[in-house]
Amino acid sequence: MRKINKWMRDLKICFLLCIAAITLSVTAQTLYENNFEKEQVGKVPDNFLVLDGGFAVKEEAGNKFLELPGSPLDSYSVQFGPTESSNIVVSARINSTAKGRRFPTFGIGLNGIAGYRLQLSPAKKLLELYKGDSPKTNAPFEWNSGDWLNFRLQIRALEPGAWKVEGKVWSRENPEPSNWMVSFDEKDAPGSGRPSVFGSPFAGTPIQFDDLRVERVAPSNRS
Repeated sequence: MRKINKWMRDLKICFLLCIAAITLSVTAQTLYENNFEKEQVGKVPDNFLVLDGGFAVKEEAGNKFLELPGSPLDSYSVQFGPTESSNIVVSARINSTAKGRRFPTFGIGLNGIAGYRLQLSPAKKLLELYKGDSPKTNAPFEWNSGDWLNFRLQIRALEPGAWKVEGKVWSRENPEPSNWMVSFDEKDAPGSGRPSVFGSPFAGTPIQFDDLRVERVAPSNRS
């Protein structure tokens, strides 16, 4: 009887693991990822489109990442991954530092130049969500200089003629928040475009990007 019970328990665990694996494969499919470990230092990956800025792969303490230099002081971005419109999520880790009372801004984007941007603005103590150059919503955020942060931004179809854009940021020392921190409902059909990372080194210090990932996610619903 004990052997039968153990067999039934093991079978149940195996079944649950299979269901979890199937669910994960349905809800998220990796389309692109790059941790820069195979990239050449001093270069930009061949499949990247630099819109402006001196981006280059750097290496520090055995870890490679993409770096935007601390000067000149302007706004810069680089695109990567596939061209998509919705049911897509982009994630990345970003790090930078303040200098005195000067702070950088940085973040990730979806749907090309005129698409959606999840931007951390330490000087304003805000996490902001933009469409193009138009602010849509924001949430308070206390930034620690020099802290690597995880960014996640997604757009999902809700129903015909309705989409939801959502974003969140958290420290690598903490678990991922279960809820999105900023979101807004989109009524206009999103355009197609590539994901991006961007930064404005207003503190005169470099901005570093790592672990870029683009995933396909299932359409959502209002419930």
